[in-house]
This record gives sequence, C-alpha cells and structure tokens, in this order.
Amino acid sequence: MKTQYAIFRILVVAAIALFLLEKIAGTDTQWAIVEYPVLILLLLVVILFSIGMEVSVSSIQRLLFYTLNDEAQARYLQKQAARTEKRISWWNTMYAKFIIGKRKKSEEEILLDHDYDGIKELDNNLPPWWLYGFYATILFAVVYMARYHIFDGISQDEEYRIEVAEATKAIEEYRKTAKGLVDASTVILLTDIEDLRVGESVFQSNCAVCHRADGGGGIGPNLADNYWILGGNIKDVFQVIAEGGRPGKGMISWKQDLKPLEMAQVASYIFSLQDTNPADAKAPEGDLLIDNLPAGMTITSGEERVDETKQLEAEAEELSTDTEKEENQ
Repeated sequence: MKTQYAIFRILVVAAIALFLLEKIAGTDTQWAIVEYPVLILLLLVVILFSIGMEVSVSSIQRLLFYTLNDEAQARYLQKQAARTEKRISWWNTMYAKFIIGKRKKSEEEILLDHDYDGIKELDNNLPPWWLYGFYATILFAVVYMARYHIFDGISQDEEYRIEVAEATKAIEEYRKTAKGLVDASTVILLTDIEDLRVGESVFQSNCAVCHRADGGGGIGPNLADNYWILGGNIKDVFQVIAEGGRPGKGMISWKQDLKPLEMAQVASYIFSLQDTNPADAKAPEGDLLIDNLPAGMTITSGEERVDETKQLEAEAEELSTDTEKEENQ
C-alpha cells in the first residue's frame, strides 16, 4: 500500500511539472517537450528527484522503526494496520455508495406483482453513477438553454467563424516574421543586404548559365531591363522561379531545389539588377512595366548611374585629400 501511494505522489509531481512546462514554454500548436526536447531531461530530473525523496523518506522511517524497542514497534505496526484498514474501509464504502448503491436483502422483497408468461420483474435501484450522470445531463441542458435561447449567446457556427478568423490573423502575423513560410501570395521585396547577397549567390549558381552573371540575358531573357514576359512584380517573379516559365522555353521549376526563402531572395536580387545596362545585353522581350515595380523601388537611367558614381568618387577623393592635409598639419 505504501508503494502505491508513493507511485501516485510521483505521478502527481510529474503531472504538475509537465503542466508548468507547458504553461511557461508551450504554444497553441505544439507541446513544449516536442518543441524543446531538452525539457524532457528536465522532466526526468524532476521525476528522479521525486523518486529519490520517496526512497529517502522510506529509508528514514525504516531506520527510525528499528531504533524502537519491541513494544514500541508492536504499537507502531498496530497503528499502521488500523490506518490501512480504515483507508480500505473508506474506499469500499465510497465504491459501494457511488457504484453499487443500496441493495435489498432478498429478491422476494423487491419482486413486483407483474407476471408475463412466468417472467417476473425485480424493482432494482439504478446504480448511483448512472443517476448522477443523468442529473448532470439535466443540469447541462438547463445551462445550455439559458445561454443560447434565453440570453442570446453566440451559436457554435459563430464561435467557429470567430476562431477561424483569429487563427487566420495569427497565421498572417506569424508569416510576417517567418520568412521560410513565404509563398507566391505572401512574398515581399527583401531589401536587407544579407538577403540580397544570398540572392546573388543563388543567382550566380543557378540562373547565370541562362541569364548571364550580369543579368543581361543569354538563352533566357534580359533581366536587367524593364521589360517583362510573365509579369513584373515580386509575386510574378517568385511564381516563375517556383513553377517555371513558359512551356517549351527551357525555364524549369526550382521549388524542388530551392527553399521558399531562397526563391524570395533571388527574386529580390533580380530587381536590384534593374536598369544596370550590362554590355551586349539581349534585346528587350515582353511588356514595359516600370509602374509595376515593388513599392519604394525607383528606376534610374544608366547615365544617371554613371553621374552618381562619378560624384561619389569625387567626394571620396576630396575627403581623402582633406584627411592627408590634416595629417600633414
């Protein structure tokens, strides 16, 4: 009996520890011990600690028992036996009260006068657990009727629609920060320098063979001008990379080779090639779609880029000259 109580206490402690871990580190979509496997070790530590406490307490009790004299040991065992018997008696009483219920002493006392071709009926009492369950259904029906038919509570269909709307909003918020879940409907232009560097690396490894390293076009079309064959916004470019281009034109689907984030990065890098005017670029193909660029991106002509470069070089040279003068002084 002591062993059974010890096991019960250990299980209760483990359940409480698991509940607290879920409250602290768990999410609505995944268990904490699944998302963070290291928490399994922490849970095992708690269980082992509980087992150690039970063993330690039991050892101390046994050690103290052997320090008693024979008479004291007999009294202790007698009290323990009485306590155990009392617990067993209590459980038996509860079992009889809620499971078995009251029974008549004999069938003659509960025999009804009904007689159908020799078949007689006994007036047995229903089991208490059945009656309590029946009363619970009545109480539930009253509460349900009051909430939904008297106080105009929201229906199950409305609850479902509200939960779906909340889940959809949560998914959208999560996708804003989870770049790896991007698709053609959620992709946005990436302007971070690290994203563009990765996009350039992917482009040089996979796309340059058909579009040239500078995007000027070879087997594939020119990606450095403002003319587009299958749409000129970030979603269109992502879709072409993921699903492939026009049938029979050689552009394959890359969704099996590239991750969604990599496709978003290389698509963003392609937009950084706009109007770079590479030498010997392929003739424009498709439609001119300057107004279809992502928000915040502007197009400058090649001459403007050259002038801007010269201006930056002049400013850098002037700054270098001023620095040398200061050092000489």
